[in-house]
Amino acid sequence: MNNGIIIVNKPSNYTSRDIVNIISKKLGTKKVGHTGTLDPLATGVLVICFGKYTKLVNILTGLTKTYIAEIKLGLKTDTLDITGNILETKPFNVTKEQIMQVLSSFKGKYHMEVPLYSAVKIKGKKLYEYAREQKEVSLPKRDVNIYDIKLLDFKDDIIKFEVTVEKGTYIRSLIRDISLKLNTVGTMYSLIRTKQGNFSLANSYTLDDILNNNYKILDIFDVLEDIKLYELNELEYLKVKNGNIISLPLTNNYLYLTYKEKPIAIYKKDDDSYKAFIMLI
Repeated sequence: MNNGIIIVNKPSNYTSRDIVNIISKKLGTKKVGHTGTLDPLATGVLVICFGKYTKLVNILTGLTKTYIAEIKLGLKTDTLDITGNILETKPFNVTKEQIMQVLSSFKGKYHMEVPLYSAVKIKGKKLYEYAREQKEVSLPKRDVNIYDIKLLDFKDDIIKFEVTVEKGTYIRSLIRDISLKLNTVGTMYSLIRTKQGNFSLANSYTLDDILNNNYKILDIFDVLEDIKLYELNELEYLKVKNGNIISLPLTNNYLYLTYKEKPIAIYKKDDDSYKAFIMLI
């Protein structure tokens, strides 16, 4: 298959780019992209698109994401996770009830400061580059949504919680702010992305699975819910192969267009007509 989607269960100590490179080598194509960065420390669902389906990256990146995270209380690092340099230690005295109350206070719209160690660009330069050069920079803030958040466990200095968030939410920043609201400091101890949209750990594959050909490639119908298969007539085909807009009395957001049962294009609804989204020829 020249185009498709693979759900990877990313191991720790790999960057998201590392996974892209491994998949690229495995499939023998340079057209590979992921749909939402996971830190090297983090594990879990990483949706990989390849071939012409890399045009789906922006759509899939926007899906809601669910994580299970652990906070190590009383410790602050420069990267906001356990791999960083320790900046501060602080005592803490919290109860399970206080933690539950603080977690629930973050549900809804959340004004978040982006971490210094991130790929967000300021004046054309990534924030982590400023950090490595030890240059002062004003960290941007953004509004994100916390759809759900709940405590899973609290033992000794470790808080374990589950959270569902929208695109652009940094769990490291959320952990920093949760800790501050508990009148202490904290850092991310572990992070697992358990879900992205309808993709979950249950239908993901390890690197070993993939390297040993034990995996499934998803197609467009597994990814886009409101898509319809449509067989073109000759006149429609002549228009579509040139990327022209077509008018059809249909309501689906996407159409998978074929001609003589061969894939031609994926078209997207645009007002009363359909326009080219992904050309497959």
